[in-house]
Amino acid sequence: METTKKRLVTCPQCKKLSEYSTSNAFRPFCCERCKMIDLGLWASEQYAIPVEIKEEDLEQGFTDVNFSRQ
Repeated sequence: METTKKRLVTCPQCKKLSEYSTSNAFRPFCCERCKMIDLGLWASEQYAIPVEIKEEDLEQGFTDVNFSRQ
C-alpha cells in the first residue's frame, strides 16, 4: 500500500497552509474567501504588470487606425 505525502503550500492571501491537490477546489488558496479577495484585487487593478510608457506611444494616438468603411 502506497501512502502519498500531502503537498502543503502557503495561501497567497492569508499565508495559512493549505493542501495543494485536486481535492482543494480553491488551490492555491485555502478557501473561497481568499480566492475572491485576490480576484477582487485583480478586478480593481490593484495588481498590475508594470509597463514603461514611451513618449512616442502617447504622441501616436489613434492615427494609425483606419476607421473608414469601404
